[in-house]
Amino acid sequence: MSPHAHPDAGGHGHAVVIGSSLAGLTAARALANFMDRVTVIERDWLARGPGRRRGLPQARHTHSLTTPAQQGLEQLFPGILADLTRAGAVRVRMPEDMLLLGPGGWLPRFDSGLSLLSAGRDLTDSVIRDRLRADPKVAFLPGHEAVALEEGGNDTVTGVWTRGRDRQAPGGRTPRRLIRADFVVDASGRHSQAPRWLAELGYPPPPHTAAPATATRATAVFTPPVGHVADFKSLLLMASPGNPRQGTLDPVEGGRWSVSLSCGDGTPPPTDHASLLRAAGALPHPLLRDLLEAATPLGPVYGCARTTHRWHHYEKLRHWPDQFLVVGDALADLPPAHGHGHGHGMTLAVQCALVLDHMLTAHGSAVGLGHRLRRALAHRVAPAWQAGIRGPHTTAHNPGRPPGPRTRLARRYAARMAAAATTDPYAATLLLQQHQAAAPPAAALRPGALRAALRAPRDPAPAPPSLTHGPQARKRRPAAPDTPAAGPAAVAGGNGAARPRPAGPPAAAPAGELHRP
Repeated sequence: MSPHAHPDAGGHGHAVVIGSSLAGLTAARALANFMDRVTVIERDWLARGPGRRRGLPQARHTHSLTTPAQQGLEQLFPGILADLTRAGAVRVRMPEDMLLLGPGGWLPRFDSGLSLLSAGRDLTDSVIRDRLRADPKVAFLPGHEAVALEEGGNDTVTGVWTRGRDRQAPGGRTPRRLIRADFVVDASGRHSQAPRWLAELGYPPPPHTAAPATATRATAVFTPPVGHVADFKSLLLMASPGNPRQGTLDPVEGGRWSVSLSCGDGTPPPTDHASLLRAAGALPHPLLRDLLEAATPLGPVYGCARTTHRWHHYEKLRHWPDQFLVVGDALADLPPAHGHGHGHGMTLAVQCALVLDHMLTAHGSAVGLGHRLRRALAHRVAPAWQAGIRGPHTTAHNPGRPPGPRTRLARRYAARMAAAATTDPYAATLLLQQHQAAAPPAAALRPGALRAALRAPRDPAPAPPSLTHGPQARKRRPAAPDTPAAGPAAVAGGNGAARPRPAGPPAAAPAGELHRP
């Protein structure tokens, strides 16, 4: 059935989603659980498979699905985590499968129940998009942009005006046409035109909260060195109040490394591999730089420097059209809490889709739900926004008047908890939950957290908890006498020892694969 047809006569009708971002895809899934049909309008052409989408330049940066995001996606798309893993996504248990340098020192490696699902953003979106394409209730309309909303009676939205891209048409655009809908969701990203569309219909502009964007980021993809040996899959060197720099190394599909460096004091991001290595050398520990020096770059360095983050408070508007909702970055472009703005934005997108799914099912109709939905989404946005505002990227180098007593006390307590995380599994799990935005602010005041803070060690462990890297690295068996120590017939092991090269072309071992002598 054409997406331009009139709404269905029976059932719950037709819904339209503007934008095929993760927020749009998950919103489409929630709507498909309730509505009769769903049409996803996308300005760009959509590739079959994990192709780059022109309107998603941030896809070049590291995007990992946090534990809450994984749980939410599994609720919306049962079996999706298995699909992502088959497609090449790598599950990283935190901190069991990673070396993690927290603000207070290296964290012990244990099973915390938390994990990351690490993959390129293009792969994640393509797997979810394929699941939606398999649903006969969902249709995609690529190469079209939304240009206006259609107003109905009694403060409602009854459709979307679209315009297609056509090189043969005058101006490269086809004439406007109306797609009628019983519910419209705007998931078009931070450049959403929803305020202008509403103003054209006579509605007031929404108030907004703005936060300066001081964090910059640079990302590059590498192939691990030939013969790479490591007892960890991922590396995270977290920012701290004394050092706003953070570095991450995440395994992605194809046995590659996605490496991101961020800085919270506004320092321009690296623009080439030489400056990326210098920036890695300024991190709290040289391990990431040492790994990159032996790795092979697979493309350029992509930088990202933002100016402002914005949260549109649609929930505060008293005059608002029903059957219209704004989600994702179009609603709130989050500051990068703990340097992971992209991961937290994906988590929030999934959580907002779950809110939409649950409230549509409970209400039993898409009509008369707008005010409650906007308030529920604002309730979800608020903690993530505050985490970004109060994170180490924004508090450590904030010029101005000296902090008050409450702020100084909070910082001292946070430092004690960070030190406790180096020896106490409870404190370490809490730190990781905060890193994934999976813990409420009050969790830091629970009895277990208070006990851990009181027992915090004074001297954290200076070396990473690894048998293959750092001062505690296990010595490998020396090479046989007839094996040359260097040259084309040998490759370096995890601690620099030479070992024979197998016959045939070399293949890079994925991070986390441990070859025992």
